[in-house]
Amino acid sequence: MLDFDTAQARLAARGRAPAGRETLPLDALYGRVLAEDIIAGLDLPPADNSAMDGYALRAADAAAPGATLPIQQRCFAGQAPDPLLPGQAIRLFTGSVIPAGADTVVMQEDCREDAGRVAVLAPPAPGQHIRRRGEDMRAGQTVLLRGTRLGAGQLAVLAAQGHDRAPVFPRLTVGILTTGDELVPPGQPLPPAAIHNSNAPMLAGLCGGMGTAAPLLRHARDDADATRRALAELNEACDLVLSVGGASVGEKDLVKPAIEALGGTLDLWRVRMKPGKPVALAELNGRPVVCLPGNPVSAFAVFTLLVSPLIRGLQGRRDVLPPIRRGILDTSRPVGGERDDFLRIQAAQGAAGLPRLTPHTQQSSGALGSLAWAHGLARIPAGARLESGAEVDWMALSDWLV
Repeated sequence: MLDFDTAQARLAARGRAPAGRETLPLDALYGRVLAEDIIAGLDLPPADNSAMDGYALRAADAAAPGATLPIQQRCFAGQAPDPLLPGQAIRLFTGSVIPAGADTVVMQEDCREDAGRVAVLAPPAPGQHIRRRGEDMRAGQTVLLRGTRLGAGQLAVLAAQGHDRAPVFPRLTVGILTTGDELVPPGQPLPPAAIHNSNAPMLAGLCGGMGTAAPLLRHARDDADATRRALAELNEACDLVLSVGGASVGEKDLVKPAIEALGGTLDLWRVRMKPGKPVALAELNGRPVVCLPGNPVSAFAVFTLLVSPLIRGLQGRRDVLPPIRRGILDTSRPVGGERDDFLRIQAAQGAAGLPRLTPHTQQSSGALGSLAWAHGLARIPAGARLESGAEVDWMALSDWLV
């Protein structure tokens, strides 16, 4: 069997950034991936300004205990102050430009104003409560890197630098192919021996949560021609195709021969992971096809740990492998086996600083309810037998599925 880390690295390496790009307005950029570096054209702050509501003055003028100074001017944010006269103070507010000649700001809580004068209650230190020009960003500095997924903080940087638009990579288009005569769409009555198709909405939701375009869904019955037609349609329309089930060697496993009939090449793996042993990576007309296990729990685990890095790479993101956290296992019985075991866990704050990781009571690949319950997947290395209190790696779904 292929070890888990090698399988993850192979899929991540296939995630090459798209060649195209599009320029979008600021209000359409959230969640998109930046296609080029952003260089600051402005110093931020653009001038020295006050970090507090208070009074700008020379520290030396207020060094004597109980010093009082006449208030030369009141200056609000957005107004240009006059130069500070010796022995005087200028009343200003958070964000106000520091007047020429002032070297400190005394916050209003440390002052008492009366009859046009201000008493400074404690001698100030030079430079206090002043935000210096360019201390946040300097003109010429790279402030956002190509491959960054744009969130609210990144949009704030773009706006502060005066950008009303930015170049981004096109949205990734994903096709999802489910197969099997036993699958019935949700909302329709179930015949005997049938089950509802949970893989299609699950995978569509996972893709959407990662910022792809709305996935294109197709279902093929257990028929070679139908499987081939559905696969060909998705491959032509999408950057990536995910198939679910049908890629093994059974009589009704028709995805593998469909890929080969369409001229694709397929590398079928048995990955040393649980859940999710059967995985395949195919290349069809220059686009990747990933074949996931048919069991929804296994498909979820493989998508989270193996497919999400591929998707991030295809989106053009810089960081394709999210952080791996550490936690303390809290289990009533020993865990582990011959494969890397990825336990569905909930994380809670532990006494020693690391979170306490409690596995779901049902860890079988058929325990679909555990997916809605879990915060993440804790990795139990192949061959290990771990008991409660062991420190382990875990992958938070909030890190890996965005």
